Amino acid sequence: MAILDKGSPARDMSFSGMVNDERYRAVFYQIVVFGLIAWGGWYLVSNTSHNLASRGMSSGFGFLGNTAGFDIAWFIIPYDPRMSYGRVFLVGITNTLIVSLIAIVFTTVLGFIIGILRLSKNWLIAKLAAWYVELLRNTPLLLQILFWYLAVFSLLPRPRDSVSILEVFQLNNRGFYFPSPVPGELFWLTMLAVLIAIAGTYALNVWSNRRQAETGIRFPVLWPSLAILFLLPGLVFLASGTPLSFTYPVLQGFNFVGGTSVPPAFCALFVALVVYHSAFIGENVRAGIQSVSHGQTEASHSLGLKPTLTFRLVIIPQAMRAIIPPLISAWMNVVKNSSLAIAIGFPDLVAVFMQTSLNQSGHAIEIVAMVMAFYMVVSLTISAALNVYNKSVQLKER
Repeated sequence: MAILDKGSPARDMSFSGMVNDERYRAVFYQIVVFGLIAWGGWYLVSNTSHNLASRGMSSGFGFLGNTAGFDIAWFIIPYDPRMSYGRVFLVGITNTLIVSLIAIVFTTVLGFIIGILRLSKNWLIAKLAAWYVELLRNTPLLLQILFWYLAVFSLLPRPRDSVSILEVFQLNNRGFYFPSPVPGELFWLTMLAVLIAIAGTYALNVWSNRRQAETGIRFPVLWPSLAILFLLPGLVFLASGTPLSFTYPVLQGFNFVGGTSVPPAFCALFVALVVYHSAFIGENVRAGIQSVSHGQTEASHSLGLKPTLTFRLVIIPQAMRAIIPPLISAWMNVVKNSSLAIAIGFPDLVAVFMQTSLNQSGHAIEIVAMVMAFYMVVSLTISAALNVYNKSVQLKER
């Protein structure tokens, strides 16, 4: 007996049928919401342009080509007061990124150490780590920045009485001085060797993981990786005639000359960001480690693994699944909270662009929009990068 397939019922294309159909209603609602958002955006832009024109104020980003006419206390890329507001924007971005990236590295390392110490079996160490976390994360960051700047770095001795570290690093109330590298003509070969060594180490680890997945035997990659990372660039560096020298800070008169220096405001901001956010990362690390079942530790010990190997090969890889998501937020907070540098006069993006440049040019809307776009791009970049890494550490079922 043949079975007739009547298929899905035909849609009712009448007005009442479309009104009663959830799919048509959903599309209609989305069109209405999109139209309202578009109208609101058009009204906001139109009304703002009309108000600016009625007050004789220009709008647009043409002001970025105008001469800034003011100096900046500290900068990484070359800057001169005769340069444009666009250059000021780049200087602010560079200053913000350099202090944020360095702070992120030290914050992550210190946070992992604090998180591990929180779980120490030594009562004193565990309590000290707990007090560190509770004190710093419950104190406002702005207060900590002011403390480090006013009560620590501003009270350091004068340049003549600087705190000398290994006779090449100098710390005083004018900043931190350290040797400055001067690359030679062939130094690019060493940098190329470093990139090749990093790529080779990564390829070796990928091959080792694939081999372990197929055979159950893991190739020891630690010492070969270290050999690749250090021997290859080192041999290229020596073969090219050691194309790198250093200039050292030397006291002349009332200050140091030579080398590189960072101002006290940079030091205070860096230390405050590191100690404050490391407390939060430490708690995330502690929670991630404790999220791993204790049975994993017992199983590792029963297989004869030492506690250090158990912690490095079993506990930490599984804990990373719980550590990475809050770590994304912590890294983004380091970058965004660096804007508090304006309180101590460090020339970050907010200080040089959203304060000085805004006051001189009067283009508040454009400047605020550019600063917001910068922080949004940096935050989304951090989130995307760590999400990629987070997927790589997730458990993969076979």
